[in-house]
Amino acid sequence: MSDIDVRRDVDVRRDTDVRRDVVYAAPVGYRPLALDLYLPPRPTALCVYLHGGGWRVGSRRAGPGAAAKWTAPSFFERVAAEGLAVASVDYRLSGEAVFPAQADDVRAARRFLADHADEFGLPSASTVWGVSAGGQLAALAALEQPSTDVPPALAAVCWYTPSDLDALSADVAEAGGEPDRSAASREGMLVGGALADQPELVSAASAVAQVPTDRQPPPFLFLHGDADRSVPPRQSTRLADALRAAGGAATVELVPGGTHMFPELDDDATLSLVRRSTQFLLDAVG
Repeated sequence: MSDIDVRRDVDVRRDTDVRRDVVYAAPVGYRPLALDLYLPPRPTALCVYLHGGGWRVGSRRAGPGAAAKWTAPSFFERVAAEGLAVASVDYRLSGEAVFPAQADDVRAARRFLADHADEFGLPSASTVWGVSAGGQLAALAALEQPSTDVPPALAAVCWYTPSDLDALSADVAEAGGEPDRSAASREGMLVGGALADQPELVSAASAVAQVPTDRQPPPFLFLHGDADRSVPPRQSTRLADALRAAGGAATVELVPGGTHMFPELDDDATLSLVRRSTQFLLDAVG
């Protein structure tokens, strides 16, 4: 990364306490599920980070886009250096279990983090950040009904996120992509069948259908490439419109020429988006 201060990079690594392979759940019949923690000295808030991969692949160890290959410091260490404790969470993939298993896993991770906040020195303020499939899970987490055992998400950042699974194929077709509503599609694998055969799960997995009407949703920031044909930007604007209609604040920022996962962006451009997202979460928690 050409313009990064090397001395600051060393400070980032030295000041961040990294705890890997923290098992947060062991669903019967499945692999143990783990998260990695990145802890700055005095975190302002907790950020639960959810990776992408079409619900089929992906790992908690990988940052988004060009940030996936950042090392010394990693994407997660850079975010932590800004004052956010980061919990990067693995969840069951669609080849292991169908929805709502993934949302259940995210809820279990957030509950675990709340229960062990004192042990890890975690702040009470909680936020979520997800990319692609992880953005779908982050949005659902942010819109959940508040409960006594899982703190509410005070803000959400979603990068190139599918938010309306039923409308996604039409949005893809309109953007010039190849729509697929079959059981073999990434969405079909998530819900365990062709979308037409699973309307209840399709709705439950779509954040636009989960926007509350009885309370104000937390603020959202959406980053989306305006040339994305895999998950067109209309998916972000659909959810943003629903959030605003419910009295929430939603900001959609389009990346010119950006396609899915922002492969066109170099390290510096990606870092700019990372900093924008991090600052949004910090501002939201005050």
